[in-house]
Amino acid sequence: QEQLVESGGGLVQPGGSLRLSCAASGIIFSRFALAWYRRAPGKQREWVATITKDITKGGIGTYADSVKGRFTISRDNARNTVYLQMNSLKPEDTAVYYCNILPGGNWGQGTQVTVSS
Repeated sequence: QEQLVESGGGLVQPGGSLRLSCAASGIIFSRFALAWYRRAPGKQREWVATITKDITKGGIGTYADSVKGRFTISRDNARNTVYLQMNSLKPEDTAVYYCNILPGGNWGQGTQVTVSS
């Protein structure tokens, strides 16, 4: 059974950067596309970014319009880890961030990102 553990969240000022990590176990990591999601206070969980399982190119990322140009998703199949580099952070990016395999699996505990001055 797969297990996903997110880390790297924290408190950052507007305009700052964070890199989130998601370590996977219990799966053949390279066989799965992966995605990041987030849940802001009082809102439903929303999709943030997806990366394909294209090993030859390191995966191809797609992004929600709200983060396009600021966030970058990447993966390291040797480390069974997917990353989310977040730049130019805004207060509206404040949320608990989760990763998951596609089409869907067990949710981890998430990692809190707070963007505030």
